[in-house]
Amino acid sequence: MAVTMNDVARAAGVSLKTVSNVLNNYEFIRPATRQKVLDAIAELGYEANLTARSLRSGKSRMLGLVVSDLSVPYYAELASRLMTVAAARDYRVLVEQSAATRANELTALQGSLSQLTDGLLFTPLALDADAVAAARRGTKPLVMLGEHIDDPRFDLVTMKNVGAAKAMTAHLLAGGRRRIAVIGASPEDRAGSPGLRLAGYREALAEAGVAFDPALIVPSEWRRDGGSTAVARLLDGGQPFDAVFGLNDALALGAMHELLLRGVRVPEDAAVAGFDDIDEARFSSPSLTTVAPGMNEIAERSVQLLIDRIEESGKAAEGTHVEAQFELRIRASAP
Repeated sequence: MAVTMNDVARAAGVSLKTVSNVLNNYEFIRPATRQKVLDAIAELGYEANLTARSLRSGKSRMLGLVVSDLSVPYYAELASRLMTVAAARDYRVLVEQSAATRANELTALQGSLSQLTDGLLFTPLALDADAVAAARRGTKPLVMLGEHIDDPRFDLVTMKNVGAAKAMTAHLLAGGRRRIAVIGASPEDRAGSPGLRLAGYREALAEAGVAFDPALIVPSEWRRDGGSTAVARLLDGGQPFDAVFGLNDALALGAMHELLLRGVRVPEDAAVAGFDDIDEARFSSPSLTTVAPGMNEIAERSVQLLIDRIEESGKAAEGTHVEAQFELRIRASAP
């Protein structure tokens, strides 16, 4: 027979209301009383009925996270950190992958994920701001992650894409590199991560008096094989370069792999830099110079902002926008 809250109350010698207050983290409970209840819960093996509790409170203490693809290292590491931060605040995170399609993003905003959770952390890639606003009208809180949508109607936590890319490019220029290839963007990109990081690259070139060469900008999927293919295109096309800036670490690691296969020494013949500072960057050979975009700060600020919105039970007149601080991680691939 299942253990009930009444059983816990009797074992602890307290009222049913006191057990309920402990389970709901009510703050005005004496530590000794709280410990008695927790000891009784452990001894009896009581499991709270979260569904019933959420029906009573109107809150599930669940957050939703929507990302395009968890096989992308940045998203996987960010999801892990978001879960850790949420757990410290007694929330759990449900994750859904959108594959960056309009239909999947709309489903995430309006479907079961939204119904099961108190609010969403959302990284849109297919929807625009008006589509998101229409889909979320009158519903639960939403915090945007990333840079695809920058709109005052929404809370947003992002990174300093332009400044970070500019700083990394300046580092490569300071090392004597003048033909810096960029992989993961096209010369026409102006928005989103590719456009913003390319803008930072161009600003650094301009300040150093180095001409921008669109032949050094190679579009690619942001995966390791994309980085490898992009560098192969440069080498096979006879395009001279002395550095490669991958707009994420997966691109940079794929590029470095291709360079080493082709007998191009890193960093002697070509320096390599990335963006994201995923765990793998420290352990590649040579270790990868990259931008650490403030992932811990992004996780902390976005979760806290979303929980604040949930617990305030009201919509702010205007969204809060946060940009995390970045650092350069200088390693062997581009000292």
